[in-house]
Amino acid sequence: MSVSELYSQCTRVWIPDPDEVWCSAELTKDYKEGDKTLRLKLEDETIQEYPIDVQSNQLPFLRNPDILVGENDLTALSYLHEPAVLHNLKVRFLESNHIYTYCGIVLVAINPYEQLPIYGQDVIYAYSGQNMGDMDPHIFAVAEEAYKQMARDEKNQSIIVSGESGAGKTVSAKYAMRYFATVGGSASETNIEEKVLASSPIMEAIGNAKTTRNDNSSRFGKYIQIGFDKRYHIIGANMRTYLLEKSRVVFQADDERNYHIFYQLCAAANLPEFKELALTSAEDFFYTSQGGDTSIEGVDDAEDFEKTRQAFTLLGVRESHQISIFKIIASILHLGSVEIQAERDGDSCSISPQDEHLNHFCRLLGVEHSQMEHWLCHRKLVTTSETYIKTMSLQQVLNARNALAKHIYAQLFSWIVEHINKALHTSLKQHSFIGVLDIYGFETFEVNSFEQFCINYANEKLQQQFNWHVFKLEQEEYMKEQIPWTLIDFHDNQPCIDLIEAKLGILDLLDEECKVPKGTDQNWAQKLYDRHSSSQHFQKPRMSNTAFIVVHFADKVEYLSDGFLEKNRDTVYEEQINILKASKFPLVADLFHDDKDPVPAATTPGKGSSSKINIRSARPPMKASNKEHKKTVGHQFRTSLHLLMETLNATTPHYVRCIKPNDEKLPFHFDPKRAVQQLRACGVLETIRISAAGYPSRWAYHDFFNRYRVLIKKKELANSDKKAICKSVLEKLIKDPDKFQFGRTKIFFRAGQVAYLEKLRADKFRAATIMIQKTVRGWLQRVKYHRLKRATLTLQRYWRGYLARRLAEHLRRTRAATTIQKQYRMWRARQAYRRVRGAAMVIQAFTRGMFVRKMYRQVLTEHKATVIQKHVRGWLARRRFQQLRAAAIVIQCAFRRLKARQELKALRIEARSAEHLKRLNVGMENKVVQLQRKIDDQSKEFKTLSEQFSTATSAYTMEVERLQKELARHQQSQGGDPGPRLQEEVETLRSELQRARSEREALEDAHGRERDELRKRVADLEQENALLKDEKEQLNNQILCRSKEEFAQDSVKENLMMKKELEEERSRYQNLVKEYSRLEQRFDNLRDELTIIKQTPGHRRNPSNQSSLESDSNYPSVSTSEIGDAEDALQQVEEIGLEKAAMDMTVFLKLQKRVRELEQERKKLQVQLEKREQQDSKKVQVEQPQNDVDSDPDADLAYNSLKRQELESENKKLKNDLNELRKAVADQATQNNSSHGSPDSYSLLLDQLKLANEELEVRKEEVLILRTQIVSADQRRGRSTEPNINARTSWPNSEKHVDQEDAIEAYHGVCQTNSKTEDWGYLNEDGELGLAYQGLKQVARLLEAQLQAQSREHEEEVETLKAQLEALKEEMDKQQQTFCQTLLLSPEAQVEFGVQQEISRLTNENLDLKELVEKLEKNERKLKKQLKIYMKKVQDLEAAQALAQSDRKRHELTRQVTVQRKEKDFQGMLEYHKEDEALLIRNLVTELRPQALAGTVPCLPAYILYMCIRHADYANDDVKVHSLLTSTINGIKKVLKKHNDDFEMTSFWLSNTCRLLHCLKQYSGDEGFMTQNTAKQNEHCLKNFDLTEYRQVLSDLSIQIYQQLIKIAEGVLQPMIVSAMLENESIQGLSGVKPTGYRKRSSSMVDGENSYCLEAIIRQMNSFHTVLCDQGLDPEIIMQVFKQLFYMINAVTLNNLLLRKDVCSWSTGMQLRYNISQLEEWLRGRNLHQSGAVQTMEPLIQAAQLLQLKKKTQEDAEAICSLCTSLSTQQIVKILNLYTPLNEFEERVTVAFIRTIQAQLQERNDPQQLLLDSKHMFPVLFPFNPSSLTMDSIHIPACLNLEFLNEV
Repeated sequence: MSVSELYSQCTRVWIPDPDEVWCSAELTKDYKEGDKTLRLKLEDETIQEYPIDVQSNQLPFLRNPDILVGENDLTALSYLHEPAVLHNLKVRFLESNHIYTYCGIVLVAINPYEQLPIYGQDVIYAYSGQNMGDMDPHIFAVAEEAYKQMARDEKNQSIIVSGESGAGKTVSAKYAMRYFATVGGSASETNIEEKVLASSPIMEAIGNAKTTRNDNSSRFGKYIQIGFDKRYHIIGANMRTYLLEKSRVVFQADDERNYHIFYQLCAAANLPEFKELALTSAEDFFYTSQGGDTSIEGVDDAEDFEKTRQAFTLLGVRESHQISIFKIIASILHLGSVEIQAERDGDSCSISPQDEHLNHFCRLLGVEHSQMEHWLCHRKLVTTSETYIKTMSLQQVLNARNALAKHIYAQLFSWIVEHINKALHTSLKQHSFIGVLDIYGFETFEVNSFEQFCINYANEKLQQQFNWHVFKLEQEEYMKEQIPWTLIDFHDNQPCIDLIEAKLGILDLLDEECKVPKGTDQNWAQKLYDRHSSSQHFQKPRMSNTAFIVVHFADKVEYLSDGFLEKNRDTVYEEQINILKASKFPLVADLFHDDKDPVPAATTPGKGSSSKINIRSARPPMKASNKEHKKTVGHQFRTSLHLLMETLNATTPHYVRCIKPNDEKLPFHFDPKRAVQQLRACGVLETIRISAAGYPSRWAYHDFFNRYRVLIKKKELANSDKKAICKSVLEKLIKDPDKFQFGRTKIFFRAGQVAYLEKLRADKFRAATIMIQKTVRGWLQRVKYHRLKRATLTLQRYWRGYLARRLAEHLRRTRAATTIQKQYRMWRARQAYRRVRGAAMVIQAFTRGMFVRKMYRQVLTEHKATVIQKHVRGWLARRRFQQLRAAAIVIQCAFRRLKARQELKALRIEARSAEHLKRLNVGMENKVVQLQRKIDDQSKEFKTLSEQFSTATSAYTMEVERLQKELARHQQSQGGDPGPRLQEEVETLRSELQRARSEREALEDAHGRERDELRKRVADLEQENALLKDEKEQLNNQILCRSKEEFAQDSVKENLMMKKELEEERSRYQNLVKEYSRLEQRFDNLRDELTIIKQTPGHRRNPSNQSSLESDSNYPSVSTSEIGDAEDALQQVEEIGLEKAAMDMTVFLKLQKRVRELEQERKKLQVQLEKREQQDSKKVQVEQPQNDVDSDPDADLAYNSLKRQELESENKKLKNDLNELRKAVADQATQNNSSHGSPDSYSLLLDQLKLANEELEVRKEEVLILRTQIVSADQRRGRSTEPNINARTSWPNSEKHVDQEDAIEAYHGVCQTNSKTEDWGYLNEDGELGLAYQGLKQVARLLEAQLQAQSREHEEEVETLKAQLEALKEEMDKQQQTFCQTLLLSPEAQVEFGVQQEISRLTNENLDLKELVEKLEKNERKLKKQLKIYMKKVQDLEAAQALAQSDRKRHELTRQVTVQRKEKDFQGMLEYHKEDEALLIRNLVTELRPQALAGTVPCLPAYILYMCIRHADYANDDVKVHSLLTSTINGIKKVLKKHNDDFEMTSFWLSNTCRLLHCLKQYSGDEGFMTQNTAKQNEHCLKNFDLTEYRQVLSDLSIQIYQQLIKIAEGVLQPMIVSAMLENESIQGLSGVKPTGYRKRSSSMVDGENSYCLEAIIRQMNSFHTVLCDQGLDPEIIMQVFKQLFYMINAVTLNNLLLRKDVCSWSTGMQLRYNISQLEEWLRGRNLHQSGAVQTMEPLIQAAQLLQLKKKTQEDAEAICSLCTSLSTQQIVKILNLYTPLNEFEERVTVAFIRTIQAQLQERNDPQQLLLDSKHMFPVLFPFNPSSLTMDSIHIPACLNLEFLNEV
């Protein structure tokens, strides 16, 4: 292909530009060889003549086709040069917001200066296990590649992160370590990965600082080795540091800061533990205030300091060491603020003894104040003969102080790094490691010094290693593909490295000059000029004699030699170090002792550049070890760099080049000049140059065939060998054979050849398009002609038809007019006839009506006369009858009165007869005697009282006489007449009384007026209240009318929210169950390890009688408590021993947590107890006066209980007497039958029996009455407001309102009246007086009791009414306030406020009702349980009685009877012996295979286990129930642990666990679960035990099994998803239009072993569905399983779509929609479309539609926003950014269109997460599904070997 063909018209090229570095232009005419200029049109439409150098004939760079712009790999570009690389990075960074791009083996990372959501756990899991080319470029992809190569090749790896300050090196290294910590988590519980990540905050605090280019710049280099074991889990780590910038401790440029730790410590200075540091604000210290602003925007130093302390703690640094570290850092600040005063002579200085900063410095470091004060201003000179103490000038003192501060900080830095390495060190054997090198990039400033020289020297070494590695990879690729190898010329920077480190190089000359006693920087610079002036990499500046220029690989750098010698020596005076060595603090002394390992950095790389310090001294060295101090910083750095290079050369390197897009730290702002400068410096362009020198473009034969099949002729496609077809086509298309090479699996192209093939392909498509357009246009014209012809014929036909229709219409109208005339004339004649006929009929009707009305009036008059006659005659007859009846009644009354008087007289005579008195007075003699004795006792008592009364009367009279005498004597002594004085006093008292009465009347009047006013006000308020209520009702009605639909919508929203909250709560619970199962698994593993350890020789073994089931069981019969866990942990600690138990931190933390909880609980209970005691003491103090007055309720209760016991004992006696009488009667009857005795004795016994029965009934009534009274008293006591035992108990208000004592006394009085009625007959003749007295007495008592009760009730009602009145007043006040507030609001606000008030009221009522319902339900459950217990006791008692009767009857039999056993029916219970339980579990659980139960009832083991449980329940054996259920659960867990990857076994036990759970519910006896049971099934319910807690345990176990089932299914499906859904060609022909340039795809469109199609997923789904259905799993659970699997398919597919640019195309959208439709069809075929699985695929469906929609106009943006509701804003924008055109004819998605989408979607509250959580698991529900089988219909097959089970 000639140059003229490439540089033709419309070809786009790159030309240099002073602002943009490179700008695009287009040729306006073809280029011909020999032309001196090119005519170009720039992007702004200006025309420019571009000159061409005739000698070199250097033409401008060609621009790549638009379809290649935005490639994720720069080496995939057809034209490889600087402008193409720069433009590709710019497009990806600005338009697509992609910060990562591959450049061969290099990952280019551009700092976005903005937090991006691409580093979460979901992104880590998405990149885990993926090939490097399969996903979009990312730091995680590089980390995964390193991790995978380490595991595959068993070779150590390194990730080299480099770049300028502020380019993001530290962040990239941090994310790489986070990836390793997540993917390769530690195998033990040491959490080493957390410690590795925790080292970052510490190193950032002590090694990072703010610079002008970066707010968090690393001022040191570090290499972190992360160690892995054989299973590739992190076991440890090690860190090396390089060249700490110590000068920053004492000097900072403008707008820069010192190290972060200084500012963090100052921000936390107000904490109490840091008071002794004597720190203030950072502005107050010299070392932290030189840069100006001491704060960083958006950074909280105090918060960062807390993170630093936490990191120290996590890494095991003790609190004392932390305080010591902070003291040393604070002492550095104080040292920098020491005021040094120069003396007058200028050669000496002094420090004030009262300098507070020096005092704080000495106190914090524990050194002597006087010595430090002296040696800061003096130095010691030692000669051979004597020693001199010399003063120092002010500048010398300042330099010495700064050197001491730098040395202290460097030693502390090394100590911290050393301790971090100790914390990260492991005793386990390291199998391999991955190193992460975070080192400074190439630096060039206006003034470059020693630090920049060392940094650029390190980058020269790294660049050399990078070049060799790239060259090596290219060579390996060519050799693997069997390509003829030709040497590629690349830039080797070994001469520059020799200039620096070779013998007599720059570093050697620098060390030699440092050894000279009076060496200077100028002398060293002159030696460099003399030695290296001939080197091509060394230059001397024209205008300077103290600077030199080194030509590095990236750029020329001019170094200023001033300060090189001092920084290389790094001198600190020995006297100051000796003072620090003598510190009283051990840590400070250890930092400066020489007993540490003195070997160079090659053996102790962690010390880097700061561990070896040259101490200047005039004394000659006395020890050999002092030679170590003479090693300079340059020598140490060179040694450590050589060690680093040896390490890197022994590993497989991976490169990350960080680019800083701009110096202003603006987010997503690209400065081309700065970017090109860094691309040249970091070696990216060198990689491009090496790739371009060979064959940069590489295509697999399959991809090349699919892409360029349009260039192949039809006859060539007949060949089945794609490789041969590609060879023949290329040989015809590209004539130069050197432009391509054929490898074993790939085709290699020179630069530009792919662009040429793309041009040929585009031309072919263009020609085909023209042919298609020509054909289509001709077809359109023919279609237009035929359409016009058909239209003309149609018009003619319609016009002719119109004329014919018009003629027919005229004829039809003529005929119609004639018809209308005829009909109108006929209508007029008919109307005239009807008028005449109607008039005649009206006249006839009126005449006939008049005659009829006359006849009707005559008949009505006659009828009324008849009715009047009837009523008069009836009244006369009734009056006569009443007169006769009254006369008869009078006669009858007189006669009956006569008869009654006669009968009354006869009865009185009979009453006075003796026989009547005898009947009344039978058995009253004893009672009369008792009454007589009682009267005697009362008369005696009366006499005694009379005597006492007479005695008291006499004493009283004597006392009165004595007092009268004393009064007379007193009056005489007064000597005056007391009468007037007494009268005055009486008058005074009367006046006071009168005044009091008047005041009382006034008060009563005022009270009456106020009462009237209050009543009137209450009436007014009630009236207003009524009005307000009416208004409220009206408003409520209006609100209800207006917002009925709103309420409905709100209720729907609330229901949705409640459902969502329920789902979240269920999900959290199931996550806890999952975490519990994980911890349980961990516990099992630890126990197994412990068992193994114990079984080893020398260790104690477990007791032999300890059951494994007991150790596995976590499910007691009642509930598991944390106390039990803590006790188990204590027991475990005792068994293991203290040394081993200390290793198990989980046990220790559990115990510690439990101890804290118990201590808190103890304190809480103690506080509650003290409060309760105080309340009781207060109540006792308040109620003691009441208890003194009131009657003791305990006495009443005791009296009632004693009375009841007495009556019950009498009742028992009467029963015994009754039984004896019955026996006596029976015996008497037998004797009478034998001896024919007299019947009188028998009748007498019967009379006694009747009397006893009557008395028994009376006693029963007394017992019942007393019991009701006691129960009522207890209930009233329970209802009282103060439930205290000392409180007064009021007798319950029964219907009669009788007091307790009065009622009891009245009752006994009535009883005694009934028994003593006969005794009163002796008091008078007929006994009426006594009966009347006794009755009046009882009635008076009852009336008094009722009166008291009514008065109390009245008082209570008054108080209640008063309380109600007060409540109404308060409520009225509130309503008035509310009404006033409401009136101030707007109408809408009034409506809303009214709704809120009503809702709150209804909510309160609803809560009260719910509480009441809960209480009632609780009482109902309690009563049901009690009823069950009582029923069981009654049944047992009846059974015992029946058994006793049968035994008694059996003893009474006189002859032997043969008993035949009746065959019983199977009751659905299985009996087994306790020793057979292990065999049952083994045969039915642990060793059972699902295949053995094929063809039997599904879930047979669950039914068998329930029948065994039912028999244990029937036998009332709780131990057996607990043991069986615990063993079953542990057995299932062991089976699942053993078969943790067996889908069939897991589904089998999921179905059986669910069925056992359903059986325990169905047969629990709860009515809610028995609605679908048959009568036979209700007989199989459990009788004795409530297994609710075990149901919860089984539910948790079911959740664990379900989660394991999903995990197994996901593990099977996940490898298939990406290949089947995104890569496989389900629709033939779509692969040929996929985008180009993705040469590194490992699995795309390759028919390899990892390639799957959609049919494979469907077959696997069919397999899962068949297994689940065969195992008898509930259909609802099956639906949930496939919903979860479809969500996983959706998440994995969408995540890959969001991370892969090659699949974001129109063809992929078509392919996805087809695949999704196939999956939906499968769901409908399996009747699973109601499971919600399709809804989980909605994001993927919308993503597929988004790929196929138009993406140009505003309407397209609105359509996308309305369609993609399930996709977040970030996902939509990400897909649009990744969208790749199919060919050059399709336009890209513009940035403006994406911004429009973002503007329309900014109101969405989408989550910040980009990817879907593929690990998310929906909460599973186990709906109750009762079985229709009965237990007695289940047959146990013989294959189960359960012969020991007995059917009951």
